[in-house]
Amino acid sequence: QVQLVESGGGLVQPGGSLRLSCAASGSTFSINAMGWHRQAPGKERELVAVITRGGITNYAGSVKGRFTISRDNAKNTVYLQMNSLKPEDTAVYYCYASFVGLLGLRWGQGTQVTVSS
Repeated sequence: QVQLVESGGGLVQPGGSLRLSCAASGSTFSINAMGWHRQAPGKERELVAVITRGGITNYAGSVKGRFTISRDNAKNTVYLQMNSLKPEDTAVYYCYASFVGLLGLRWGQGTQVTVSS
């Protein structure tokens, strides 16, 4: 019953910044962890960052120090602040949520991030 809607993607030059947002609606009381995956053309989907309900974070090594994940539980929203963007960050970014007592994940529709001169 949870729906996730991403926003904030776009075209940015190398070294630039973007902030992605993912707003959850529906049965949000059951949400546990939230995070972001990304998928570049010809590559498998990979974890970017995850944040637990209590605020504990983990990052892929390729984005650590450049990206910051945060969440506002009251607003049922997770954010991904992306700084010092590189061309290799170009991908479709997907928001996801896990649930207390449930298997599987709920995914958003994805938002395109393109880093290019």
